Order: sequence, then C-alpha cells, then structure tokens
Amino acid sequence: QVQLVESGGGLVQAGGSLRLSCAASERIFSFRHMGWYRQAPGNQRELVARRYSFGDTNYADSVKGRFTISRDNAKNTVSLQMNTLKPEDTAVYYCGGRTWTWYWGRGTQVTVSS
Repeated sequence: QVQLVESGGGLVQAGGSLRLSCAASERIFSFRHMGWYRQAPGNQRELVARRYSFGDTNYADSVKGRFTISRDNAKNTVSLQMNTLKPEDTAVYYCGGRTWTWYWGRGTQVTVSS
C-alpha cells in the first residue's frame, strides 16, 4: 500500500509564501501523475496542480503564475511552491496520485490571513 505524507502547511499572511512537500513510500515513477488538490469548507475537492510522468503539468486557473509544482523521482517527492498567497487559498491541501488506482495523503492545512 502506497503512502503519501504531506508537510509544510501552516498559517501565513496574504502575499506570503509556503512550500508543501509530499513524500511517497515507494518510487513515484510508476505514477501516471501526481499532484496537489485542495478542499475548503463547504466545497468539493479541486485540482490545484498536477504533474504527469512525461512532464506535462496542469494548474487551476486561480493559481497560475503563483504556484509551481515540481517532482523529484530520485527523492520520491512532489512539491508545491505557493507564492503570493491569498485568503481564498485557505484550504486543506492533499497530495494525490494515480497508478492503476488513486492514492491520497491525509492533508495539510493552509491558512492565509488577510
């Protein structure tokens, strides 16, 4: 069973930065894609950023130009650099990836104060 463990969440003021990391318990090259998703209270979980094994990336329109996803196959990690954070970025952020099935971390809270 693959485990994904997020770290790096916290409280930050608007305009600040945070870096989230996701460590996988096994080699991530087998994942078709890995990425970050978020869920704010009362909302559905949504894609933030996703990186495919062949290098392509997807970003939510709301984070384009502010967030950057990176993937390190040697370290089995996926990271999300979040800059110019806004209060509307406040959510629980989940690391997720797909092989033949989906795997999810438990999430890390990101709170952006105005």
